[in-house]
Amino acid sequence: MIGKISTPRGEHVQPLLYYLYGPGRHEEHTDPHIVAGWRHPASLEPPLRADGTRDFTKLTGLLLQPQAALGKRAYERPVWHCSMRAAPEDRMLGDDEWAAIAHDVMDRTGLALYGQEDQAVRWVAVRHGDDHIHIVAMLARQDGGKPGLSWERVKVRAACLAAEQRYGLRSTAPADRTAARRPTRAENEKAARRGLDEAPRITLRRQVATAAASANSEDEFFARLDRAGVLARKRFSVKNPGQVTGYSVAMPGDTNKNGGSVWYGGGKLAADLSWPKLRQRWAPARATPGPAHPNLTAEERNAVWEHATRVAAEAAAQIRNLAWSDPAAADAAWATSDTLHVAAAMLGSRILSQATDAYDRAARSPYGRIPPPTPVGNRLRQAARLISAFAYLTQDRSMAPILLIVKLAALAEAVAGLRQSQHHAAQAAAALRAAERLYAAARPAPAPGASTAAQLASLSFPKAGKPGERLLAPGQPGPDQGGPPRPPRRPSPPRPRGPSR
Repeated sequence: MIGKISTPRGEHVQPLLYYLYGPGRHEEHTDPHIVAGWRHPASLEPPLRADGTRDFTKLTGLLLQPQAALGKRAYERPVWHCSMRAAPEDRMLGDDEWAAIAHDVMDRTGLALYGQEDQAVRWVAVRHGDDHIHIVAMLARQDGGKPGLSWERVKVRAACLAAEQRYGLRSTAPADRTAARRPTRAENEKAARRGLDEAPRITLRRQVATAAASANSEDEFFARLDRAGVLARKRFSVKNPGQVTGYSVAMPGDTNKNGGSVWYGGGKLAADLSWPKLRQRWAPARATPGPAHPNLTAEERNAVWEHATRVAAEAAAQIRNLAWSDPAAADAAWATSDTLHVAAAMLGSRILSQATDAYDRAARSPYGRIPPPTPVGNRLRQAARLISAFAYLTQDRSMAPILLIVKLAALAEAVAGLRQSQHHAAQAAAALRAAERLYAAARPAPAPGASTAAQLASLSFPKAGKPGERLLAPGQPGPDQGGPPRPPRRPSPPRPRGPSR
């Protein structure tokens, strides 16, 4: 079960009630009715008028009374809205069961404790579909106080987990803060209007993670962002003007209504991309040798791929042999993400990028913790930086990249086993999805005239450019390909997830 608290909170409750009792954006609302509230649901149900519409006058007035009594002490945005949704494969819950879930949410959040309904906030839970309800509360207590909202999302998540146990619903992952920030509905709709394949937040997260995996210092990190075409700005310390204390990034052309760039702080992209977490990557314990001289032979450059392949195979074997609580296992799982990001960027493979995105959550330790550095993780990070330094110079398309991908797939499977033993279901599923995509990337479908290993490899990855030449993006025609580039695929309109206010 998933619980989602709408942000920002609403200013007026009546438009929200109209929406909940209305037909919905796609006529999906059926039989809207109150299943729970601070009073018996039957006494709160808006009556029908002669023309068939609902009269919300009484319900709105009752909800607003404590708010009016607070006067100037009241919240400017007092409407608290939380939607609770079961999985599509779950059995259909009855009104009494949904009512019990709503009461549990209100009790756990402290908005309306059991037995204190007459002193707590006023609220209702509206059901207008088989698989979800909407809880609407006014943040004003009937005893004249203002309710607290500390850790509200964690408490709602706990109520979801309790409902899964009580009613035998599909089990979901706990709130361990390993998931990256998802684009908002507004961001997805804006990307769709612009004809983008994904929201800028996702693109920026991938590019920042790749730059961090490739860099060995702060200066190199910002230089790689600039080379990738990402706008970056630094935040400096007030006491030490030369010390960087934070950063934010933006995509060229992604502007707000005032024409300014839309900036994202690193922590808004993912927990391990905040500036304090990034700086831990460049600590002496994780530092790797600087870039070697680029004047290498083709054999020496291909040896970089072979070295990375051996490191990935050794890491997979060690993860399988390590106990789930061993720090080396957590560090190896985190460093695997670096190798995937760099390999996907250097080879320019869309399938590898999808595998990297799928693996994203599996890499992180719960609650944003950074695992201590270990030899296993350091070898993976060094392999990633070597690939980043030399891969674009490789002219010979051999089977070396494909062999690396096979080993990375096995490494992702080992991480999935690790997360499963740690009882982190969401992270285990993420690692398995990544492994499936990696195996798909390593087994391209044969094409007419493709018989050798080099020809098969060229089907999945773009042709390597000359030294210093930027790699082609997936789907972009090269100099030997005729015809205009295919227009970007427009994503399907995002599914509505809640009422707008």
